[in-house]
Parts: sequence; structure tokens; C-alpha cells
Amino acid sequence: MHLEVLVEDASGKIALETLLPKVLGLQDAPHTWRIHAYKGIGRIPKNLQGSADPSKRMLLDQLPRLLAGYARTPGVDAVMVVLDRDTRPCADFLTELKAIAALGHPNTLFRLAIEEMEAWYFGDLAAVKKAYPHAKAKVLNAYIQDSVCGTWEMLADALYAGGAAAIKKQGWPLSGQLKCEWAGRISPYMDVDANLSPSFRKLSQGLRRLAMNG
Repeated sequence: MHLEVLVEDASGKIALETLLPKVLGLQDAPHTWRIHAYKGIGRIPKNLQGSADPSKRMLLDQLPRLLAGYARTPGVDAVMVVLDRDTRPCADFLTELKAIAALGHPNTLFRLAIEEMEAWYFGDLAAVKKAYPHAKAKVLNAYIQDSVCGTWEMLADALYAGGAAAIKKQGWPLSGQLKCEWAGRISPYMDVDANLSPSFRKLSQGLRRLAMNG
């Protein structure tokens, strides 16, 4: 199976580059993939069949064009789109996304991180503690799996001196740089079969179904 993966930012790409081989494995089948990072989530276009400015590197803005292109591309067996749910209602968001998929690649999997991809690190606190031995255990243990609580800010409060408030005070690009650092340091330690995040489990299950059918 060859899989094209679309993710909304660089930190997501860094994490998935480590996590996909763990989820899919390479022993039994020679799966291949490419991961494409965008510069934010953007918005779903009102006209799904209209043209989009390819210079705008926001994922949802480009998604109808991308899925239609993959539908015409030989050798692409499946597409996976990974997005942060943020505060959007899941059911409504997925309905909108599936409307795009209906016009594009027939084998498209959408997976939402609840509320943000940092939730997946909270799903494996052992990995977080290995990557950051001095992380604040009280903050880590207060997290409720896949809750809408300001997830990246909570992780920042556990890992960064001064917490999310200090990061926000310094402004961009520090938050993006730290998210990339967390992805690169935590994901290698993650046990994909023991993760407690429901949204990460759905990602793993969906990927493995694609591999079996591909």
C-alpha cells in the first residue's frame, strides 16, 4: 500500500514520521508513504469544486484540489488527513470533511486529534517522562484524556519554564518551535499499542485497516 498523508503543521509531520512505522510495521508488507505538512489548518472552501490558490499552504483550503488530484494519480492507494479538532463539534466537522472526500480520492481516511495532537503525547506519559525527566508530574497527571482543555498549553505548563504564559508572551515562532521539539523528542519513546488517547487509538486502528485492505 502507498499512502499519502496530509497534516496541518510541521510538528505533526515530525511525530507521524516516527509513529507511522510503529503503527504499520514493515516486517510483513512493504508499505510506503509520504507525509506533507501545511502551514495551518485553514478553512474549507465554500465552493468545493472551485479552484484554489496553490500558493496558500493552508490544509483545508487546498483539500478539495488535493483529494481530486490524488484520485487521478496512479499508485496512490489511500490518503489520510490528520487534523486538530480544536473546539469544533466532531460530528459536524467530519460531515464537512466527508463531503470533500466524496469529490476526491475514494479511499480517504480522516483522523482528528482531540483537541490537538499534543493529546497523543498525554496518552503515553511514560514517553513524556523519558523525553523530559523533569516534567511536572502534577500537571501531567491532571490531564483528562482527549479533553478540550487547552492541550498544548497544558503540556507547555508541564515541560517549559514559565509554562504556556511565558511562551505566549514571547510570541511566534517559539510555540511552533517547541511543538516540533516535543514531537521529535517524545514520539520515539511512544508505545503505539498502549496509548491511552482515544483519538490516537482511532488513528492506529484506521491505519491498520487501510494496510489490510491495501
